[in-house]
Amino acid sequence: MSGEQRPGARVPGAGPGHPPAPGGEPELGVVMGERRRLVNLAYRLLGSLTEAEDVVQETYARWYATSPAQRAAVASPGAWLTTVASRVCLDQLRSARARREAYVGEWIPEPVPERAEWIHGWSGGGGTDPADRATLDESISMAFLVVLEQMTPAQRVAFVLHDVFRFSFAEVAGIVGRTPAACRQLASAARRRVRESREGATPDAQHPDVVRDFKAAWEAKDLDALIGLLDPDATATGDGGGVVRAALVPVRGAEEVARRAVGLLDVLPGLTLVERTVNGRPGLVVRRHSATVAVVAIAIVDGRIKHMWTVRNPEKLRPWTEDDGLG
Repeated sequence: MSGEQRPGARVPGAGPGHPPAPGGEPELGVVMGERRRLVNLAYRLLGSLTEAEDVVQETYARWYATSPAQRAAVASPGAWLTTVASRVCLDQLRSARARREAYVGEWIPEPVPERAEWIHGWSGGGGTDPADRATLDESISMAFLVVLEQMTPAQRVAFVLHDVFRFSFAEVAGIVGRTPAACRQLASAARRRVRESREGATPDAQHPDVVRDFKAAWEAKDLDALIGLLDPDATATGDGGGVVRAALVPVRGAEEVARRAVGLLDVLPGLTLVERTVNGRPGLVVRRHSATVAVVAIAIVDGRIKHMWTVRNPEKLRPWTEDDGLG
């Protein structure tokens, strides 16, 4: 595992390299203290909390597969763990395309509820620059994750590591296996995609009002009000994973999206809508008989709802049904 040790790597928010314990090996608490940041990183790279947790477990397994002497020689356990986790994610992304092609219907990134300590928390990190904080916060939005899904694995890893987690291109190159110049080009291409997706974005302060009005109109089955709150070219994408019923292709157009929404209340009586934060943005949770049956992430452009992503696949709703959620 010596090839995965990069003593000079900078780990955002982790501070300088951790000194070894008296016995020569870093203390267990120091190593395990990196878990939250590793999950943060892996979730943004993979768009799946379940897969992110698997990556972190694999990373720790590799750490403890080395000898005590090898671990004691690592100047920065955080940098070592981050490098390994990033490489595992890159391998996952390269194999994910085949799995996504076999997926029933549309694949939407796994939604996560508001957990300030998980989503926004850096390991050791009280002094994050405000500009970095804005980028970090945006990087969990569903719109952002959907754009990342359109990138090549190398683009995605280079962009997230550099633009979100502030790794240098030299550090990114050591993970992706490209030259620093090539990684710079990868991140630049990814950055253009993200910039194009932001055009016309509505200020965050207005989002709660739009979502609240949409919820009220949906509950009232007010078709005209719903259409008025939707962009004329609005899209609604569902993800049932072949486990529960969901549209196999995105629904397009304000009127059709509104009709489908009203029709859902007719087909499934007893549904209740709850305003919740979904991936850092105002969204809706759909419940039936106290059970979460869907999570709706919403993107708003020019004051109207442009995109809705409804996740119904029960396997992706675990954080919304378990008390410990993101742990």
